[in-house]
Order: sequence, then structure tokens, then C-alpha cells
Amino acid sequence: MARAPRADDLYTLRVPTDVRISPDGRRVCFVVKEVAPDKDGYRQSLWMAPFDGSEPARRLTLGAKNDTSPRWSPDGRWVAFLSDRGSVLRAGGADDRPKDPAAAAAAAGKPPTDATQVWLLPTDGGEASQLTRLPESVSDIAWSPDGRRLCIVSAATSASRPASKRQPGDPPDRDFRLIDHLQYMLNGAGFIYDKPPNLWVVDVGDGAARRITSGKSVDEEPTWSPDGRRICFVSRRHPDADLTWRYDLYLVGADGGKVTRVSGGRGDRTFTHPAWSPDGKWLAAMGHRYPAGNASRNDVWRFRVGADEEGDNLSGASDLMIASGMNSDLFGFADPHLHWDGNGKSILFAAPIEGSYELWRVVIDGHRVERLTEGHHVVTRPDAAPAGDRVRVAAIRLSGEETPDIVGYEFPALGALPPRPVEHRRLSQLMGAAWGEVQPAVPVERWHEVDRRRIQGWFLEAKGRSGKPAPLVVEIHGGPATLYGWSLIWEWQCLVAKGMSVYACNPRGSQGYGEEFCYANFGDWGDGPMRDIMAGVDALVADGLADPERLGVTGGSYGGYLTSWMVGHTDRFKAAVTCRSVNDMTSEMLSGDISGPLFGKYEYGANPWEDPELYRRHSPLSYAVDIHTPLLIQHSEQDLRCPITQAEELFTVLRSLRRTVRLMRVPEESHELTRSGAPFRRVENVERIRDWFTHYLIEGKSGLPPI
Repeated sequence: MARAPRADDLYTLRVPTDVRISPDGRRVCFVVKEVAPDKDGYRQSLWMAPFDGSEPARRLTLGAKNDTSPRWSPDGRWVAFLSDRGSVLRAGGADDRPKDPAAAAAAAGKPPTDATQVWLLPTDGGEASQLTRLPESVSDIAWSPDGRRLCIVSAATSASRPASKRQPGDPPDRDFRLIDHLQYMLNGAGFIYDKPPNLWVVDVGDGAARRITSGKSVDEEPTWSPDGRRICFVSRRHPDADLTWRYDLYLVGADGGKVTRVSGGRGDRTFTHPAWSPDGKWLAAMGHRYPAGNASRNDVWRFRVGADEEGDNLSGASDLMIASGMNSDLFGFADPHLHWDGNGKSILFAAPIEGSYELWRVVIDGHRVERLTEGHHVVTRPDAAPAGDRVRVAAIRLSGEETPDIVGYEFPALGALPPRPVEHRRLSQLMGAAWGEVQPAVPVERWHEVDRRRIQGWFLEAKGRSGKPAPLVVEIHGGPATLYGWSLIWEWQCLVAKGMSVYACNPRGSQGYGEEFCYANFGDWGDGPMRDIMAGVDALVADGLADPERLGVTGGSYGGYLTSWMVGHTDRFKAAVTCRSVNDMTSEMLSGDISGPLFGKYEYGANPWEDPELYRRHSPLSYAVDIHTPLLIQHSEQDLRCPITQAEELFTVLRSLRRTVRLMRVPEESHELTRSGAPFRRVENVERIRDWFTHYLIEGKSGLPPI
């Protein structure tokens, strides 16, 4: 029997997080993230499915902890992956598998470690074996073309941990943090200044590991050249890197040596996710040179290997915003990939258009961009493999009422495109059993116009009583440069199930509608976006779909900023919840992991120390005296993106003014509470928000709800 969604449905959630297709295009290996038995964390395991869908997907690893980042060997016989399962080595497998790396590790004096390390799994059956035993965790893997070596990323500086020299009676090790640079911490990771990751090369046969880059730079995203002689990676190897947002492509020999830059030019720039052309002459990358500040559009670029040049923007004329941040509280932001076809004539990528996320390719000759998929869905994190005159693509797909699953597509390599919409082949049914009876509300697309801009939105209708429209909760996304679209958001579903309709739109400053639209809120985080949202609300009221006397508003991060701003500029809302929000613009720009001279410059054209009055005028805190709407202030205590002082400041003012306000502090969580926080806290967060709006919008109460 069908039933409405509940907050505690999140306890049975299983979602794919990474997908990789085998080199021959016949199998798909992917990662499944699910809630741990105690509901205080997650387990991740590897799964496998045939691309033709002839058999159901099956679990490959137990996933008692976290098995992630599967990477196929070039011959398809092995999958290397990352795991924090510890140092237990299991026997078994084919006779010609790589030799036991544990013996080599012991002989070299490498101690066992519980850090995340590289493991190898034979794809024809057998147990996984541990390959690396570095004293620090490994965060990425790339196979060499001959399958004999791996390039990995780790903050380790030696292959083994030095023995402790501390003797009984000695004082504890010194633990003061001496900081000389900005960007020394990262939301969700904590302090990172003392552990910059570098590149290592590991022999698959015996596990011997050697570091090939060093220094204080952050070296990541390695990829081997087709001839196996060089490795391209992303780094920030320039003076005062902490005062810039500059990411470049670099080359280093597979055995180490001189590091050379590939992506040239002056000023801030971001080029990431490199991909070699099949002939090894070119490198594709995703990025831009900040032409529109933080609203700048990611494009597909091509760089000549061995040159230090400006590069060639292949997809810029399309105005597509590659790697945009599609919001969902079930599924985090997408990790973008670029894929050359087997002939080096086109590059496949994913990008949004009008709320959908689609697969595209850009043809090198003529820079022609072709759309490959079409639908009210999100298709993301694609991985591709050539299959004769066609290309096979495995990806993750979800929609406004469907949970994420693995799907397969097949396209002609070049030439005539198949008719759209292209049918996908579903390769997994991760939530079929657990949520089989759950019936989500279906979003309805709406458009309106403000200041000659078309604004796209979605309306999820709850059934009103006595023929009257239901209360309406307005949801606002973060960023500001992210977007809402045809993706499932569980908080919305739980509000609708309780009898409240939901409306969400993409105001100016959102991604997915071109660079000019995304730049339209430069220097204006408040008034312009507020007009865009309120016009959508007014249209719903005019159409008899929303009760103007029972309106609520909520949002997180930048959405929290705009929530705080709106209730300080209108009394139309009867209740509000501001989550992990920015309330004091000056302190936001001077603290946390984005503090420095860049974020303010790229959003407002000046920094707080250059124009303090500008930041005072644009801070919701400056208008707190005008807030009369009952306000719940939610904030995580370990948030380093918007530090919790943002919540404390607003709460202090409102409580001092005896306003109807409550502070909800969430312990041990970061800015990512709603996407990857502990399951029991994610459930409670949805329940608290739902109950706050129920108290004011459905029950019509005026005082604080009981704790």
C-alpha cells in the first residue's frame, strides 16, 4: 500500500556515489553508501553490474567500513579501491595475482595502519588484498597504462612512520598550531595546513612506494599519459598560493623529476579534472579564468602537452555551466569527469539545462556541442568506454520523484545522433525494496519573469482543507552559485506529507542558465534574488495554490542568508528557519575556510577592510531589529564554511530584543549536515524543521513550540 514519505525513511537510504565502467564496456563497478546499523554513520561497499543488464547488480565487498574509489586496471582483471578497513590481509584469488604486498611491507619496516589505503580486488573472483601501508591516508588512485603501477595521492612524507622517541615521564608532544598562511582548514576535513597531499607511485607487484612530488603544494587528480611516461596532475605551485584561487595543470615524469606547468596565462584561474587525448598530444580540463568572479562558467578547455599556454576553450560558445552544483539532500554535489572518445575527436561531459542535468559532447573540429540525453532528470558522474563505433556510458540518474540509481547509455562515437530522449538502461534498483511503498510528491514546473529574466521553479502541492489552499513553505538553495532542478529532496517530501506545499526556484545568481544570469546577483545577494522568489510566491497565490496568510521560508548556507534577509525586509512569512546561514558578511569573509581576499572580491568587488559600509548594508544582521517572524536558527558546531558565530550573533540580537527565536546547535557536524551528516541527526533535522512549520502554519500557534 502506498504511503507518504517520512523523515526516518532516511535510515534505509542507499545511494550510489561513484561509478566506473570497465575498459571493454561490459561491466560497471560502483560504490553504494548506506546507513550503518547504529544509524550514527555510513558504510560504503563496491558493487558490480553487467552493462547489458542481463543480471542484477551484486555486492562485491562487505563494506563494514568504507570501500570507495574503484578504478579498473587497463586489462579489466583488477579493481583497485580505497578502504579504511584496517590492515587485515585476506588470502585467496588467482595464482597470477600481484604478490602479497604485506610481506614486502613488513620487510621494509612499514607498520600496519588503520588509515585509508589501496586494496586490490580480482574481478574474476577472490578476496581483496591490501597494497599500500603508508603512514597517512590515500585519497586518489590512477593506473598506469601497462597496469604495473599506480599513481596515488597521500600526505605521507615517508613510506613508514618514524618510531616514537618519547620516553616514560616525558611531557606530551607539543601541539600548538603555528599558522603562516590562509586556507589552512577545510570544512569537513578540519586543519589541513600541515598535511599537503603529494603524488606517489606504487609498484603493483610488491607494493613498493616512492614519492615523486614534494613540497607544501597540494598535488591531486593524477592521470597517466597514454605512453606511461608522464603524469598530469592539478596543483597550486605559485608564490602566495593562499592569496589566490589558482589551480593549474602540471606534468611530472612517472619516475619523478622536474615539474612543468601546462596551463599558462596570468591571474586567477581554475583548471581541474585533466584527461589525456588518446594520442597523448592534448590535455582536456574543466575550468575558467574568473571572467565573472564566482559566477564564472566552467567550460571544456584543451591544452597542448608540453606548452605553457592560454589554451583553447572548446565549449564556451554553448554557455553551458559544466559541473554545476545540483542540490539534493539525498545525493551530494556531482564530481565531474571529462572523457575523450576513442578517436580523440570529441569529449563527453555533463551539464544542466533548465533544471535537468544532461550528457553532452563537444566535437573538437568546429567546437560543436551536441546534446546526448533529454528528460526531467539528473544524469551525472558519467564514465565512458569505447565499444567499436559506439561509446558506452555508465552514470548515476535521479529525478524529482526517483532515488539515485546506476544507468547505462550507448551513443554513436560520432556522426548522426540518436533521437532524443535516449532510453537509459537501469543497472541497479538500490531502493526498490526499502521504499517500494513510498509515494513521493511529483514536482510541477513553473516559470515567471522578473526584470526581463525568466525564473524557473518547482511546486509540490499538498492537499488543503475545506477547499482552501495548503500552507506554503518556500525553499532557497545555497551557493549562491548552485541550482535546484529535477532532483529528489527529502525535506520537501516530508513537508508535503505533513500538509504543507513547497515552492523552490532558481533566482538570479543560480547556475544552469548561463554566465550572465549567474552573474546577475553580483553585489546584490539580497534585494534582487528576493524579488525573484517573491514573484514566484505571488504567482502561486494568484493561481489559488498557496494561502497568503500561511507562508513559511527556509534555506541553507546562502539560502540561509536570503532567509534571514527576507524576514528582515518583510513580515509576510508566519515562520522561518535559517540554516547554516551567513548573517554577518564581514565576519563571514574573515573567518572559516573561505576567509581571505578573494570571496568578497568575486562576490562584491571589494573586501570588508576596503569598504566596511558595503558589508554592513548587505548583512542580514543589520536588519535584525526588523525581524518579527518566528525564527529557528539551525547551525552545526563544526561548520568551517559558515562558522557558528554567524548563528550566535543573530540569536543574541533577537533574544535581546525578546523576539520569538530559537537556536538549534547541532554537535559534531560540518556544513554538510543535510547531505552527509550522521543519519540520526539528518532525520532529526528534517523533523525539527517540519515541526517548526507545522506549529505555526498548520496549528496556527504564535509562541515557541515546547522543547
